[in-house]
Amino acid sequence: MNYFTKDKPYNSLNEYYLKKYGFKVAKIPLNLNFSCPNKDGLKGYGGCIYCSKMASGDIQDYHNDLKTQYNKLKELQLNKWKNIKFMPYLQAGTNTYADTSILKEIYNNALNLDEDLFGLSIATRPDSITEDTYELLNELNKKTHLQIELGFQTANEETSKFINRGLTNLEFENCVNRLINNNIEVVVHIINGLPYETYDDMINTIKYLNQFKISGIKIHMLLVLEDTKLYDIYKSKPFHLLTLDEYVKIVCDQISYLNDNVIIHRLSSDSPIDGFMPKWPKKKIIVMNEIDKYMRKNNLFQGKYIK
Repeated sequence: MNYFTKDKPYNSLNEYYLKKYGFKVAKIPLNLNFSCPNKDGLKGYGGCIYCSKMASGDIQDYHNDLKTQYNKLKELQLNKWKNIKFMPYLQAGTNTYADTSILKEIYNNALNLDEDLFGLSIATRPDSITEDTYELLNELNKKTHLQIELGFQTANEETSKFINRGLTNLEFENCVNRLINNNIEVVVHIINGLPYETYDDMINTIKYLNQFKISGIKIHMLLVLEDTKLYDIYKSKPFHLLTLDEYVKIVCDQISYLNDNVIIHRLSSDSPIDGFMPKWPKKKIIVMNEIDKYMRKNNLFQGKYIK
């Protein structure tokens, strides 16, 4: 089943929730100050070259407890929307990277933040789920709507080495297949515009992901943040940063190659940090409108190019 509309010829997350469940779902990003095995030496040091010191998401509210973080962001959402339910989203860092007893307490606390939560979303790395944690996630999936968000970024393993991802495609495949075989919803993150990647590389990442029965995808534009290894590389030897027009074409073609049952959770990047390049992703509404216009103008729709 698809959830296309006249203006959005693809499965937008908002339409999916409204049509399937009858209400809007808002994720509440939370920061529990998790570390990362690609930073502390278990898999590598320094993390991915585009990661800031604040880790993925750059949520800077980690000094507040879980309940305070949640309530503050929930209030903002309630001021904008009615008929809405909430999903705590453990976003910053690698949120399965701890002892299982600690994780169990954290996940249960997250599920008790509100009386009527829609579920729980956990961001992590495909190489950072132990046997005990898989069992914990299976238990969790039986009692709530569980989403696991996996950072993948690219199917090009040469690019993966360059960005210091610290992860092989085989590790990703093993994790995704295991989660999906246990009926756990998987959302995969990819990044467009990684240094020296070509149009074909970015399309091939979508074709690669089509092998797996993932539930959702988040597509990001590479942001060069100050105080990162990527920033130093760019200043020393600038590489091409995608223009808005280039990004729009790539994303629309990616959608046209994407399996038509995958839900698109994100089509652009945003950052609360001011110091980043390029600047055009900051105008997120414009980016989204340009994507929708390009798809209508060129008669594109999700899955069009799948043979």
